[in-house]
Amino acid sequence: MVAAQLPGDTGEATGAFTAEVERLRAAGVAGVSGRLRDLFDYLADRGHLAGPASQLEVSAAVFGQSNPAADDATVRVYMHRLRRRLEEHYAQQPNAAAVRLQVPAGIYALRLVEDEHPVGDRTPPARSTAMPRQSRLLWPFIAGLTLIVGLFAGWAYPRQAPAPANAVWQPLLASERPVLVVLGDYYIYGEIDPVHPEDGRLIRDFRVNSAADLERMQSLSPDRFGAAQDMGLNYLPFSSAYGLDAVVPLLAAHGKEVSLIAASELEPDMLNRFDLVYVGLLSGMGLLEELSFMGSGFAPGESYDQLIDQGTGREFVSGEARSLASPAYYRDYAFLTRYRAPSGALVVVLGGSRDTGLRALGAIVGGADLPTGLSAAAQGDQPFEALFEITGQQGADLAEKLLFARSRADGQP
Repeated sequence: MVAAQLPGDTGEATGAFTAEVERLRAAGVAGVSGRLRDLFDYLADRGHLAGPASQLEVSAAVFGQSNPAADDATVRVYMHRLRRRLEEHYAQQPNAAAVRLQVPAGIYALRLVEDEHPVGDRTPPARSTAMPRQSRLLWPFIAGLTLIVGLFAGWAYPRQAPAPANAVWQPLLASERPVLVVLGDYYIYGEIDPVHPEDGRLIRDFRVNSAADLERMQSLSPDRFGAAQDMGLNYLPFSSAYGLDAVVPLLAAHGKEVSLIAASELEPDMLNRFDLVYVGLLSGMGLLEELSFMGSGFAPGESYDQLIDQGTGREFVSGEARSLASPAYYRDYAFLTRYRAPSGALVVVLGGSRDTGLRALGAIVGGADLPTGLSAAAQGDQPFEALFEITGQQGADLAEKLLFARSRADGQP
């Protein structure tokens, strides 16, 4: 955007600033509540003549940091989000006024600027899929997957009206909430030999799912975990890309605002603001696991390779881990459910016992036509669940069979 800052010491500029602040508040550009709105209000109340605030001042005033001297990224992340919100709002408003509010790059302040281009010259940008929070080393990979999916969506749907979505997604598309796509991820730590650091390795241990878990295991078993180090690393199963390829273009084509986050970054209060779509393995659900199985007729067994039908006691055990390296056929399982959380959020879960199941499930739910039994169960906005048996061979999903498509045991898990 090409813009010129208005002179700040005139009554006209002050009046324009105040009027534009109130217009943006009424439009809910920074939301009606929450930290982003608090940040906008703080900067607006300082006025357009105030000097830039420091990071410490913003941290203390907006986020209530008890130790504002600590250097964390919270202020920078929220300033970036507010800057993007303002830019997107003005770009999407063809009849907006010639003046606008801006958060200049590199400073913590709200400024009144005048657009030097005519209103008709503005071209709305593509919708963003920014993450609500940034993890340390996971977010570049998520961004890469998002870019791939975004390019695919652009090629597949360049100028056509989107085809009607199947019954799984209809309630989500009708909801006024934005969608948060949650990707199942896993914590890994390093083991470094101080004498021979070239022999270091990365380890995934199901007992260690966070830096806090690693610290606990080091205190309980110093001989076993003495060389372990937190590397700030998480990883995503590659099959998550197939789920994203099915979900993100579909939601974006129907105008939904979509954000991505790792399951390890999900916080309970996000269920108050978003509808959620989980894409990943059943072992990576994090806090969504208990919520998703609370009203379900299924329950995880001794391992996440095993699902148990609680009504009959029948067990469904994935054979992928034992047969993946050989040309033998095996069975994997894919779990699909949609329900409404107590907060009112719609939650859709695309979960695989292993990668083969998740890979197949993305193609099933992304299609225009669902299997007959699933289509009937997913009608309306009632909670339902389905289980598919996937025939696989060396990671390839060769065939699928719908085993269950039924209502969940209760509508308010």
